[in-house]
Amino acid sequence: MNMLAICGSLRKKSTNMGLLRYAQANAPEGSTITIADLSAIPFYNADLSEKPAAVITLLQQIGAADALIFGCPEYNYSMAPALKNALDWASREPENALLNGKAVALMGAGGGMGTSRAQYHLRQVCVYLNLHPLNRPEVFANAFTPAFDSDGNLVDEKIQGTIKTQLAALISWAAKLK
Repeated sequence: MNMLAICGSLRKKSTNMGLLRYAQANAPEGSTITIADLSAIPFYNADLSEKPAAVITLLQQIGAADALIFGCPEYNYSMAPALKNALDWASREPENALLNGKAVALMGAGGGMGTSRAQYHLRQVCVYLNLHPLNRPEVFANAFTPAFDSDGNLVDEKIQGTIKTQLAALISWAAKLK
C-alpha cells in the first residue's frame, strides 16, 4: 500500500507536518507513506501553458498513491490554501483521474477544537472530487499543548495511538474501495 501525505502547512515546524511525520515513521508493515513537498507549487492558474516541474512531481505522486492522507491546518475556519491548491491542480487532470475514488484520511492540529471546522470543509471538497474520506477514527489535535515538542513533532501517546489506528483503518478502507 503506497500512501501519499499532503500537508496544508508549509512551515518546517508545523504541528500538522508533525502528525504526518509521525504517520510516515509508523506506517503499518507492508505500506509506505511519502510526504509531498508543496513549497514550490504555484497557485493554480489556467493561463499557465505548461505545468511547473513541482506540479508534475505532485501529480505523479498522487497518481502512484493507493490512498491519500491530508494534514489539514485550519485557517479562518477553513482549510489552508496550500492544501486546497494541491487539490485544485490535481482535479484538473482529465476525468479527475488522479483523485476519483481514492481513499483519504484526514488529520489536523490547531486551536481549541483541533482543525474540526477545516476538516469538515475539506470533506465537502472531497465529495465534489469523489474522494472517499475515512469516517473514523478522526484525528483532531490541539497544537498548543504539550502534545507536540518545540519542533512540531508529535509526542502525545494517545494521539500517536489514534494515528496508528487511523492508518490501519485507511489501508482497510482503500482495499474495500478497490
